[in-house]
Amino acid sequence: MRFPLLSARRLGLPRRAVSQILLTQLAIAAGVAVLATGLFLAPLGAQLDDQAMRRALAIAQSAAADPALAAGVLSSGASADSPVQSSAERIRRATGAEYVVVLDLDGIRRSHPSADRIGLPVSTDPSDALAGREVMEIDEGTLGRSARGKVPLLAADGEIVGAVSVGIAYDSVRDRLLGAIPGLLAYAGGALAAGALAAYLLSRRIQRQTRDLAFSDIAGLLAEREAMLHSIREGVIALAPDGRVRLVNDEAARLLGLAEDAADGCAGRPLEDVLGAGRTADVLSGRVTGRDLLTVQGSRVLVANRMPTEDGGAVATLRDRTELEHLGRELDSTRGLIDALRAQDHEHANRLHTLLGLLELGLHEEAVEFVTEVAGVHRTTAEQVTEKVHDPLLAALLVGKATVAAERGVPLRLAATSLLPDRLVDPGGLVTILGNLVDNALDAAAGSAAPLVEVELRAEGRTAVLRVRDSGPGVPAARREEIFTEGWSTKQPKAHRERGLGLALVRRLAERQGGSARAGEAADGGAEFSVVLPEALR
Repeated sequence: MRFPLLSARRLGLPRRAVSQILLTQLAIAAGVAVLATGLFLAPLGAQLDDQAMRRALAIAQSAAADPALAAGVLSSGASADSPVQSSAERIRRATGAEYVVVLDLDGIRRSHPSADRIGLPVSTDPSDALAGREVMEIDEGTLGRSARGKVPLLAADGEIVGAVSVGIAYDSVRDRLLGAIPGLLAYAGGALAAGALAAYLLSRRIQRQTRDLAFSDIAGLLAEREAMLHSIREGVIALAPDGRVRLVNDEAARLLGLAEDAADGCAGRPLEDVLGAGRTADVLSGRVTGRDLLTVQGSRVLVANRMPTEDGGAVATLRDRTELEHLGRELDSTRGLIDALRAQDHEHANRLHTLLGLLELGLHEEAVEFVTEVAGVHRTTAEQVTEKVHDPLLAALLVGKATVAAERGVPLRLAATSLLPDRLVDPGGLVTILGNLVDNALDAAAGSAAPLVEVELRAEGRTAVLRVRDSGPGVPAARREEIFTEGWSTKQPKAHRERGLGLALVRRLAERQGGSARAGEAADGGAEFSVVLPEALR
């Protein structure tokens, strides 16, 4: 059976967290002070008892070592004016003992502080001392409770002739113990005051950090935060001041390609260990600054924003723009095809007008030759592509790009060494790579003295090799790695999407398949981009 917890209000406690913490700390400090005082007093009492018994034993040993005392027991009787009584009283007064009693082998007192008790048997058992053993004890006698020491009394020949019993009043031990208590309590009170001050200062700091909230409010805020962070459809990553990951919500784990168990183990790890080196880690850690920064993680295009927190950490948000980028690129291609179709429409109208004129002039043979030539050019382009590129998606892409290139006045041709069978494992990925490279090549070659874009597609075993060359200005050697960075571009951004993602996607898609993407210089000038994809063919 589970019992519900009593609320702070039912217990009469304050609801604010800082007040509860302060009361708890004060209670702990007081309890520790009381406990420490008790733990100190307990052994102190035993220590004082032991000291009193040892002192009594030492006095008894000193008295028994006096040869005159043993001789007096043997030579004199039990009387108040005997030398034994005189010696014992002298020792008692000199040492401050409560009593010094000398007894013979029969247990008869030969000395006592009260003279009327001389000659009477002792009130406690003297057998141990008379048997030659030393005794330390706290016992009750005729003079009250006392700490006692008993030793045998030896004659000159070593024979036991009696015993010496010395007592120290137990009240004196108790007085010493009670006398130590005020000082001890003063120290305990000082420690308690210091603890209370420290508790107050700590509670004030906690009050500032918790915004003076109650424990129930803090628990509710934590539950709400967990529910909100893991339910929103936007990635959230919280970072500590030292760059370690504090939190990764479910959407961020999905966008970054982290497995569920890996995401749970991210807390406390450096960001570079979780994501690896790259632009994504640079953006999230703040090494790259700005708003709505684009980055590529795996096959996803992400938009990241980073907001610092008061403690020196940061919270970064991630949004998925992969589909938007794909739509933007498709829109670019569609617009290019529409422009090409519009140009072809004008060209087709001109050709029809030419054909109509030839027919009206009765030049039938010239009209037939004209139609054959026009139809042959388009058919030849398609046939050349399909002869060398057997994959239908890539072939269709190249035919479409050739139309766009012709409209822009840039010849697009296949290299003579091109030959790619229809055995691609991921034709969609290769379409994305080829489309980006051809678009960039057309932009670079347009406006050059002798514009040209050449595409080479070939297979080497199960490896696919793709090269795109253009007649543009080329890429400086110092920037051939930088151009593959997200956001790097020499072009003005379009209204519907950002620039600087095409080459980053090309390299990321190539590396995802275990391949590589590099930029170089073409043989006759311009740029040459090479992509090698191992295991790309079945």
